[in-house]
Amino acid sequence: MNKRKNILQVFEHHTLRIGQSYDKVRFEEKHFNALAKLNQLHNDKYFTIRHKSIKFSQYVGVIQIDGLTIEVLPKIDGASSAESLWRQVLIQMLKATKRLKVNKVGNANVNKQQIHLLDIYFEWFLSEIQLLVHQGLIKQYGIRTGNVKALKGKLEFAAHINQNLIHKERFHTSHQVYNHDHQIHQILALALDIISQFSTGTHLYSKCKRVQANFPDVSKVSVNENTFKKLNINRKAQPYETALDIARLIILNFAPNISSGKEKMLALLFNMNDLWEEYVLVKLKALGMEGVEVKGQESKSFWNGIKIRPDIVIRTSDKTYVIDTKWKNIGSTKPSTHDLRQMYVYNKYWDSFNALLLYPALKTEEPEFIVFEGDENHQCAIGRLNILKEGKINDQIGEEIMKWFS
Repeated sequence: MNKRKNILQVFEHHTLRIGQSYDKVRFEEKHFNALAKLNQLHNDKYFTIRHKSIKFSQYVGVIQIDGLTIEVLPKIDGASSAESLWRQVLIQMLKATKRLKVNKVGNANVNKQQIHLLDIYFEWFLSEIQLLVHQGLIKQYGIRTGNVKALKGKLEFAAHINQNLIHKERFHTSHQVYNHDHQIHQILALALDIISQFSTGTHLYSKCKRVQANFPDVSKVSVNENTFKKLNINRKAQPYETALDIARLIILNFAPNISSGKEKMLALLFNMNDLWEEYVLVKLKALGMEGVEVKGQESKSFWNGIKIRPDIVIRTSDKTYVIDTKWKNIGSTKPSTHDLRQMYVYNKYWDSFNALLLYPALKTEEPEFIVFEGDENHQCAIGRLNILKEGKINDQIGEEIMKWFS
């Protein structure tokens, strides 16, 4: 099996410096320039650009540029630095939040160290396309404009005169066709083309070529975010939803010619703050406790059109609890005054007695709910929850959180 070469692994908030080697993989100026350009295209949210170095933020995932693959992994300060452990943490969080279906590519493949996130998404997409081809690809009606030998549809008179003045046997028309060459297949074909460029030299390249060979030839199109927003998925096209979701992720994160050279980049990056929040929410909802309602991002009007929304709201028959998740190791320090003010407002607006600031940790600590001064009806606590259990991600955090409230 071919393996990817030049895989550079770095943890969130760490720094890469031009000219330095990391596990025999050199970070060069062309990589720095490409990453700086990528950051600029995304409003400088992915990295902090410094003199001849890049400091990563809370975004994790994978970037591939000019033969170099950079894995950005999550990590709690003070925890084991084993990259394979934190790759599994990331994959399991993506799996739990439905951003990744590991069962589509097989857990055995995911556990191989040479398989990284980019390969997992590629293999997931290729498997989805194979399934669609096996089930039968749909056809749709469309309009085709061009020269035909028999008059059908609408004659485009100006173009016909311009092109066929001496070709009496041809007609330039716009006519309706019913075939595989429609927008959905054009989007999927573009994603396949991107995968073929980035899987060269890996075990996925031959699989990608086989999938392309079985996929119909369609027109090449330009695709952007508006394309997906305007895309109409009817009942007939519903089996395509997963493939289109992955295609959207691949296409919108693909940056051709991102620097002055010919380098092409693909970056799949996820905000760990959002991922931690979603993971906690999913684990709480999965409990399915009778008489308990769990909601995420529930909003209420606050002031002059401004709304406030805690990350998670839990309602029982007689009480309401509010949780705000924070992806950082707070250690033994106290939360910021801003965070505490925010939790007090949430308590007030949601008529909640207990509010919880929830942080990942290496050891679970029972939270101590303390009343706000001058208001005995509202309390707040810091929850430190062990994210690791027996060498893997703790998938019982929902039960542990509910025990704190009960």
